[in-house]
Amino acid sequence: MNIVILASGRGSNAKRIFEVKKSGGLKNVEIKALLSDKENAPALKIAEDFGIESKYVDVMRKGAFFNPEGTQNYISTIDSYTPDLIVLAGFMRILPVEFVEHYKDKIINLHPSLLPSFKGKDGIKDAWDYGVKVSGCTVHYVNAELDAGKIIAQKIVPIEENDTLESFEEKIHKAEHELLPKVIEDLSK
Repeated sequence: MNIVILASGRGSNAKRIFEVKKSGGLKNVEIKALLSDKENAPALKIAEDFGIESKYVDVMRKGAFFNPEGTQNYISTIDSYTPDLIVLAGFMRILPVEFVEHYKDKIINLHPSLLPSFKGKDGIKDAWDYGVKVSGCTVHYVNAELDAGKIIAQKIVPIEENDTLESFEEKIHKAEHELLPKVIEDLSK
């Protein structure tokens, strides 16, 4: 199964996928490239360090959305890798309907909450501020509605009495690093 990873930031989830692959996991997976909407995203350097092709692809618009030319730019770039699966690992853009329809049932997203609760970009802080006792992370298929696609898998993370927002966030990221590679492995079978 050929995958393309989209990431906007630090790249910790992409790094975990690369580590699992390098250590002999994800046997049926070929990581074709990591693409980023941020020219200086640390994720690009991480991919490069693992020998994975990395590329900045401009969405041609500031903010959370693509412009039409940026959408076509992403589609043509991704199509060149003939992916079976597109993995959103900290990609902080809202995908246009045209993009989602072009890759129908081929895009998965990692979200830092137990969806359908706490959708959007601040899932960890929103859960913390709300005072929930349990949160977690979700991998789901992407559809035209934000964080509303069919759920593939979730991992629960309890909030302990002595947790801080920072320790809770760390626990969520640890859970993400376990869940995302497992889902990719399962989908590759």
